[in-house]
Amino acid sequence: MAIFIDSAKILVQAGKGGNGMVAFCREKYIPNGGPAGGDGGCGADIILIVDEGLRTLLDFRCKRQFQAKDGENGKSKGMHGHAAKNSYIKVPPGTIVRDLDTGKILGDLTENKQTLVIAKGGRGGRGNIRFATAKHPTPELAENGEPGQEKKLELELKILADVGLIGLPSVGKSTLLSVISAAHPKIGAYHFTTITPNLGMVHIKEGKSFVVADLPGLIKGASAGLGLGIQFLRHIERTRVLLHIIDMNGIEERNPYENYLTIISELKQYDLHLLKRPQIIAANKMDLPNAKENLKNFKKKLLTNKSTKKIPIFPISSLTRQGLTSLLNKTAELLEKIPKFPLYKEKLKDDPVYYGFQTKKKSFEIRRLPDASWKLFGTEVEKLFAMTNFNHDETIKRFARQLKSMGVEEELRARGAKDGDTVRVGNFEFEFVD
Repeated sequence: MAIFIDSAKILVQAGKGGNGMVAFCREKYIPNGGPAGGDGGCGADIILIVDEGLRTLLDFRCKRQFQAKDGENGKSKGMHGHAAKNSYIKVPPGTIVRDLDTGKILGDLTENKQTLVIAKGGRGGRGNIRFATAKHPTPELAENGEPGQEKKLELELKILADVGLIGLPSVGKSTLLSVISAAHPKIGAYHFTTITPNLGMVHIKEGKSFVVADLPGLIKGASAGLGLGIQFLRHIERTRVLLHIIDMNGIEERNPYENYLTIISELKQYDLHLLKRPQIIAANKMDLPNAKENLKNFKKKLLTNKSTKKIPIFPISSLTRQGLTSLLNKTAELLEKIPKFPLYKEKLKDDPVYYGFQTKKKSFEIRRLPDASWKLFGTEVEKLFAMTNFNHDETIKRFARQLKSMGVEEELRARGAKDGDTVRVGNFEFEFVD
């Protein structure tokens, strides 16, 4: 039996850009050859792509780290390096992608072949041919490739279904799914036979069809983590119609109306918006002796509640197939009237735009280390360091000028740095000169 995994945390690292090259033209009959170092190629992006053949995030159980290829380095004679081919990761439809560091939802993948770029590859470093000017026609200056984006992501699967079968354990959800579709869920005379969601396609005579999901049985306290329900309540959020399966036989001293209120309470505590979905009650096991009397009492109590008295009730029996046609036709009728996949929590919104004066934040941070040296931190400084080729004096001088223009020298002086103090950036260190 396939293992159902509906959440996973992964680390992705896009490809680094290729390094630019320092080279000069050395061809015969070309006097005073100029710079000829080419640019590096761009690093590969990491892209999620929906594969409708997948139904679980099981593939991410063993492999949690993904690294794309780096771009090719620049070459002589002005030739650029090749860009790396993008890396694709397959995910099942219904996957929500969340950035673990920011908590922001990056995308909601629902359609087959839909793609989402989750980590951009770094651009290639410029070769010395890019730095030639009239004043300096032969620069020994080139950039390293830009590092690719690195992100920690959480993938969460919310199965795509039009109708969700919900109810307590052993009320006949799996049996009903096996009767109205070609699905073959596990069926047994004991609780929690369904431990993973099952999907089935239902076809009715009018040529209409819809997808039904049989979800593991809910119990009191499921929204707080009891039983199996908390693991699968998230899947109900995608369903457009909630189909309550109620055992009208009342076995194990179950009261049908109290059972219904238990399910409603768990849905309400998990997500209040779920109760706004259209609901249908299927009074199941009507072929058994106590079912008719229990159904009468159930309807009376349902009518006394304003919020439930308008919910349609269909007496059915999965064993004798009583009432199934009317139930399925009503379900198809409701599906035609309501929107598709009304997600609330995962509704993607653009970042708000602020129009007004904002103080520019520093792009670096300086810390004093125990050995009396100084350490530079910050995304911009670290990126600048990574793209600097320290094999050439001109490149080092350019690095120093860039730090000065960012205000690093002024900040060090203000913090009390003196001549000869060691300043570190990454694994590179230099002396501060006042």
